Amino acid sequence: MIRPAPASAIGWPSGEHTTSRAPQKTRVLVLGGTGFVGRHVVAKLSAAGHEVVVLTRKRDRGRPLFLLPTVQVRQGDPCDPATLVRLARGAGVAINLVGILHARGRDTFDRVHVALVRTLVDACRDAGVRRVVHMSAQGASASAASAYLRSKAAGEEVVTASGLAWTIFRPSVIFGSGDTFLNLFAKLAATFPVIPLAAAGARFQPVYVGDVAACFARAVVDDATIGRRYALCGPNAYTLEDLVRYVAETSGHARPIVALGPGLAQVQARVLELLPGPLLTRDNLASMQHDNVCEGPFPAEFDITPAPLEAIAPEYLAPTSLHSRFDVFRARDIQ
Repeated sequence: MIRPAPASAIGWPSGEHTTSRAPQKTRVLVLGGTGFVGRHVVAKLSAAGHEVVVLTRKRDRGRPLFLLPTVQVRQGDPCDPATLVRLARGAGVAINLVGILHARGRDTFDRVHVALVRTLVDACRDAGVRRVVHMSAQGASASAASAYLRSKAAGEEVVTASGLAWTIFRPSVIFGSGDTFLNLFAKLAATFPVIPLAAAGARFQPVYVGDVAACFARAVVDDATIGRRYALCGPNAYTLEDLVRYVAETSGHARPIVALGPGLAQVQARVLELLPGPLLTRDNLASMQHDNVCEGPFPAEFDITPAPLEAIAPEYLAPTSLHSRFDVFRARDIQ
């Protein structure tokens, strides 16, 4: 049974800026705009009338965004300084949503979460962009047990030392139609009669993607958010076991869950990380040593009552739910 716990989010000033009030309409460069969170953020920005330029390695990934007015999807390498400077010229704000959960090949945590951020802030300075809004992660810390969380902390340091007017968001796991978190567990429940679960007691406080996107869109025009870090969480916290059980039942595939001890969890992670598109790695397991929850309420300045998971997840997990490839643009998500 899912057991709720107190919500949390924190925000604190980390510097002073003298930038003028942001314009209500501006040009925004978005990295990571074709991903799960990115599509929601871009939809919010477009609905607000901003001119949005989305940079992606493969333009076809942004096909759902082609329908949005004011949005251009441009193909190019986001790690290339010249490309970033060219597309950043004329923009008032840059948003970075690029992130990976699994390091693979040349896409290491350092390259994606640190080097790319450094390239972006350098390009912003060269192109005259003074404002950057950056996606980090709840639990990011230089002393974290996982390379993922340490790299997220290092990326934050690049942003805060950039001399730009910055805002950083640290969400817990993000859910919504098309997410990889809850949908992964639904697929596992549909495939296997029993679910062996590592880190079953790890705690999460999932936050709805529409609420996260609304915060990014608000930060673009609200200078009161400059120099602040915000933790974003939903109203309830759950153990991983609670979440998996809820998803399995909601998707119509209730399954027994076998909680693995630390030793077996390490073995499972070691085996699974060898698979293409791994379900779990040892670094993921290390990340779950830190509770992915917040310490206070959702930041009041965004005027958002965060949506509970139970109000949204059945819409796309339940067997009777009707899915649309354009769910991301539902009216309530972009108003």
